[in-house]
Amino acid sequence: MTLLDHRAEGPASAPPLLLGPSLGTSNALWDKVAPELSIAHRVVRWDLPGHGGSAAGLISAGATVGDLADLVLALADSLGIERFAYAGVSLGGAVGLHLAVHRPQRLSSLAVICSSAHFNGARPWEERAALVRREGLAGLAESAEARWFTSGFTVPELVDDHRRADPDAYAACCDALAAFDLRDRLPEIAVPTLLVAGRDDPATPPAHLREIADAVPGAALVEIPGASHLAPAQCPEAVLTALRAHFGGPAGRGMEVRREVLGDAHVDRAQARQTPFTARFQDFISRYAWGEIWTDPTLSRRERSMITLTALVAHGHYDELAMHVRAARRNGLTPEEIGAVLLQTAVYCGVPAANSAFATAQRVLAEEDGAS
Repeated sequence: MTLLDHRAEGPASAPPLLLGPSLGTSNALWDKVAPELSIAHRVVRWDLPGHGGSAAGLISAGATVGDLADLVLALADSLGIERFAYAGVSLGGAVGLHLAVHRPQRLSSLAVICSSAHFNGARPWEERAALVRREGLAGLAESAEARWFTSGFTVPELVDDHRRADPDAYAACCDALAAFDLRDRLPEIAVPTLLVAGRDDPATPPAHLREIADAVPGAALVEIPGASHLAPAQCPEAVLTALRAHFGGPAGRGMEVRREVLGDAHVDRAQARQTPFTARFQDFISRYAWGEIWTDPTLSRRERSMITLTALVAHGHYDELAMHVRAARRNGLTPEEIGAVLLQTAVYCGVPAANSAFATAQRVLAEEDGAS
């Protein structure tokens, strides 16, 4: 079976996140968002049939959103991805809603951007499909900027994508939008769901996203000022902020891991000492050190503790060493194993450094024995 064309970014060991496009665009819609998301996720952005690099023959007249969802699942299967987070714009968002209703076991969370549970009835899409089958896409592409962006803003590459799309595949996607209406199934959605609306979106106004948010249990709604229909291209920072928070980005997960490794007492003290001057540094530590490095499953926490102890001895950071001796015990290292790590540093970092490290570690371990 021919698969949807796609672009994969980020570490293969990271949690997978699939990104779906809007009708008439390619995966370039995510150019300003996907690279940042790929820091903490295995990002896979896909092209609709007949758009970007995807074959037009993957879809035919009378297609449904369910057909597109099946193509997305086939792509995920080919990549060895069983369960994934998903975000989609417009038609891509409709695919996410379909998956959440019909294949919820495949989704870990969902973000629906500038989309709807219905697209204003079948007639407008039936008329558009007929127009495109009759005249092609050149004329419709001329109005893309007005439909996609606020006045004065454009992304020429996306408009070119619209112009280059296969007319028959585009029309078949219009057929899918014409037949799509999941309003009566929204209360069944159980995966964590975020709705993102562009305040100036004429195609799927905020009321469409609010309708979904009101029906899906526990759903959250973010409205972006100044954004039209293609919010990830026009307001990437706002979209990125919303998606990071929803998908449990590195800052949130990082704080959780930081507490698991260093202990609540230490983290609470660090938080209590935080000032406006140090706040960004604390966020940096949580997001990158703990949210990305310590969460990478390639190495175990035991292994990371051994590496960290060695690095701290090498640079003479003995206050930090004391903290990470405690962390090493929490990560499962025995006093004997910690001693073996420090003994090895005597060979590669120098005897004076190891001497100070042994003194620090002995004090910490004695304190732990006394506390127990």
